Amino acid sequence: MPSHRNNVYLLLSVACMAGYIWLYFAYAATPDTSGPFAEVCIIKHATNIPCPSCGATRSALALLHGDFLDSLYWNPMGILLLIILLATPAWVLYDLCAKKTTLQKFYFNTESFLQQKSVAIPAIILLVGNWFWNIYKGL
Repeated sequence: MPSHRNNVYLLLSVACMAGYIWLYFAYAATPDTSGPFAEVCIIKHATNIPCPSCGATRSALALLHGDFLDSLYWNPMGILLLIILLATPAWVLYDLCAKKTTLQKFYFNTESFLQQKSVAIPAIILLVGNWFWNIYKGL
């Protein structure tokens, strides 16, 4: 197992574990999509302006409660976050058991894909649009 692969898999595994721990405490402490764990954005508390990812925790919580439309309202990035949190550990386990590097290849291919101007510019526009949507909603 190359150490480069281990670094990618360790990084993704630790990030997923942190996400699971965060969602566990947020879900346990929050019977709905509000509460102490749902609003902890440092940027928002410092500037009173929501960041582009504000509402992602509330979005993931809404999805866990089965409310897809509420999840979209809070932040569409929360849906993507939850998909990544669900898929990554299974993919890491598959690669480790099968002694393959499919996740690592996907990770680096995605990184290269997102660096292309024809992809990066629309992605940035979507991110900025989401940011303005968060500001408009008054998250």
